[in-house]
Amino acid sequence: MKEAGTGSDYEELLYLPHHVSDVHSRMATIDRAAQFAPFAALTGYKEAVDECIKRMEEEVENEYGKD
Repeated sequence: MKEAGTGSDYEELLYLPHHVSDVHSRMATIDRAAQFAPFAALTGYKEAVDECIKRMEEEVENEYGKD
């Protein structure tokens, strides 16, 4: 292990060339993002926001009337 402040044991990895596959084509950005979609960081967040919007709309309708 190196002394603190003298660089990382893995510093040499920063300068390696990026691997490009000869077999697989590059995945589209939208597809890369979509593969993580099922893993919502905050479970229930969307539902909570939707409920808040619904309550606020009801308050506005009650106070100002429907358009």
